[in-house]
Parts: sequence; structure tokens; C-alpha cells
Amino acid sequence: MLRSLFSGISGLRSHQTMLDVTGNNIANVNTTGFKASQTQFKDTLSQILTNAGAPQGAQGGTNPAQVGLGVQVAGITTNFSQGAAQVTNRSTDMMISGDGFFVVQKDGQQFYTRAGAFDFDAAGNLVSSEGAYVMGWAADNGNVNVNAPLAPLQLPMNALLGSEQTTDLSFDGNLPSDAATGTSLTRDVEVYDNLGNARIVTLTFEKVTAPGSGNMEWNVTANDPTTGATANSVLEFDPTGAAIGGTAIALGGIDVELNAVTGYANLTTVQSAARNGQQAGSLQSFQITADGTILGSFSNGLKQAVGKISLATFANPAGLEKQGGNLYGVSVNSGNAQIGEAGAGGRGALVGGALEMSNVDLSSEFTNLIIAQRGFQANSRVITTSDELLQELVNLKR
Repeated sequence: MLRSLFSGISGLRSHQTMLDVTGNNIANVNTTGFKASQTQFKDTLSQILTNAGAPQGAQGGTNPAQVGLGVQVAGITTNFSQGAAQVTNRSTDMMISGDGFFVVQKDGQQFYTRAGAFDFDAAGNLVSSEGAYVMGWAADNGNVNVNAPLAPLQLPMNALLGSEQTTDLSFDGNLPSDAATGTSLTRDVEVYDNLGNARIVTLTFEKVTAPGSGNMEWNVTANDPTTGATANSVLEFDPTGAAIGGTAIALGGIDVELNAVTGYANLTTVQSAARNGQQAGSLQSFQITADGTILGSFSNGLKQAVGKISLATFANPAGLEKQGGNLYGVSVNSGNAQIGEAGAGGRGALVGGALEMSNVDLSSEFTNLIIAQRGFQANSRVITTSDELLQELVNLKR
């Protein structure tokens, strides 16, 4: 039989595979996080009709005469280029801007995906559209250990942020050096006891030295009407306006720091700068930051991390195996997953409220359709021509 028949058949099969791959790409043009594939061809074995001849004496060398035996599919590679962003404004939708994959767990097995269309189920678990658990690290009192083993992320809807007693209170700003003697300023600050009950502590600043009389002094009186505690201090400033004495007051169990207060002219900006302590609060809402931290907002106005989403990278992402459902699995040629937090170790950042669209380029895919079709037609013509030659051979004897 003619070798061209088998070459034509191999061409039909290879271009049919190319058509299948292209059709799958077009079918997934709107699939979230889908990555297009590309078919690569290679030639098969070649039959040597005449071996190469080496130069010798007065005669030059000759090249080998070879006839190819067709074409094969060398591989089907996945294009992991970034897809366009589709803004959804859903707080649980996430997009990876850069390299990396979300880590999910389904039926006890770990998979990887670029599709970030997540949601919380009735138990508070962060899950994919198919119910796979999104993996990451839970927070302990607002602290996330990214070196700990991965676990399914869960939003603790009944989480409480416990109360904390106020023990430290600091002031900054400026007391006016040009204020008249006897000038009084009052500042009220809200503090908390160990049960989270709020109360008001009052600090009164009274000018006791005349302007231009050297070091400036203010008499500071701290008063806690709820507990009845009082304390006094003389806050002294040198001629440059820096506090040099009386900068610490002990009011009951609260340490009041005044060392950041200055004494320049024409400014009255003294105020409470910082304090610890808080009321108890329940989880009200959440947001996801660029590094994957799930930041919970509590009813007491505070925000605290409740978990962090993990990302995985691979030495050879093209070696991953597609498992369906926008999932990828590890293969022997992909390398092991390098798991860490977003924005570190070559991993991309997370964009909340958006999804990554398919990276299928329809113009390229329709061009590939034409190429596959014409390649199929050309190879079918080879088979037809070979058949006509065989028919002529059969008709030699009638």
C-alpha cells in the first residue's frame, strides 16, 4: 500500500485532535478562570531510502533520502496567561492577579483552581461553587501562622471579641505656651473596665506659670468619677517646648503618658492619642485584603483577622492535570505545590469583588478552526489521490 495513505490518515487524526481542542476552548470562552489549550504537532518516523554517504577521494558526500510517515500530536499545552478581570462586587469573589492557584479540598483530596467564585455555606465554610473547601489558615486572637498546616477556612459567625481593660492611655498635641495663667483645658476620654463597661476619665490642664517666665508649667489633674480615683502632676516644658517633667500619671490602674505633648505657642491641640482596652463585640461583616487575610469587623468598631487564604505555585504549571470543574491536580511533571500567602514568594495578589475571566482569544481560536479544517481537507485529499493511483494500478489488468 502507498505510504501516503497512512500519512494522510495520521494527518486526519491529528487535525481532528486540534479541532477537538479548539472546540473545547471556544466552548469555555465564558468559563471563570479557564485556561486555553494549544495543540502541537510533530512528525513521525521517517523511512530511509538511501543512507548518507561520506566524502571520500575525489567524490563528495551524499545526503540521506528519507520519506516521512506522517504526523503525530506532540502535546497539548495549557496557556496560563492572565485572564481579564470581571468586576462582580461580591465580597466572596476573588481573583488572583499574577501567578498562583487557590487551594481547595474536595472529597478529602487537594486540588488547585484559578476560579475564585466562592461563598459561605450554612456552616460558615468558605466553599467553591461545587462545594469544595477553600484551604488556608485560621487566626488565633487575630494572629495567623502561615507555617501551620492548611485547614478549611471557616467564618466564625458567632465569634466574639472579648472585652479588655484599659491600662494605658497616652496624649499628644500641643499646650499653648502663650496662654494666660489660670487657663484651663479639659479632655474627656472613654475607657473600659475588665467587663467592657465604658466610663469617662477626665484630664484637666491648668496653666500655672506666666508666658515668658522660663520653663512653662501646667498642672494636670486626672479624675475617674466612676471609681473616685484622682491623680495630679505638674507637666513642665523647657524653653524649646519639649516636655521635661511630670509626663506620667497613675490613675487607679491606668497609666497616663504625656511625654508626646509639646509646649509651643498659638496651638491648642492636646488630645487623646491612643489607649488600649475595648468592649466585647460580635462579628458583623468581613472583607478580604490583597494578601488573602479575611478581616472581620466587630460590633465594637474593631477589626481583626479571622483567617487567611493560601495560594500555591508550581515549578511547571503546564504539567498540572485538568480534573474538571475548573480544578487542577498535581502530576509527576508539575512539581510539588509551594504553598504560602498571596503577594509573597512569586504569588500574585488577591483582588476582591472580581473574577478572572477565561483567557480564550476568540480571534485566534476561529483562526485555528480554519487551520484545522483546511489541514483536515488537505489530508483527505491526499487519501483521495492515493486511492486514484491505486485504482489506476488495479486497472492495468482488465
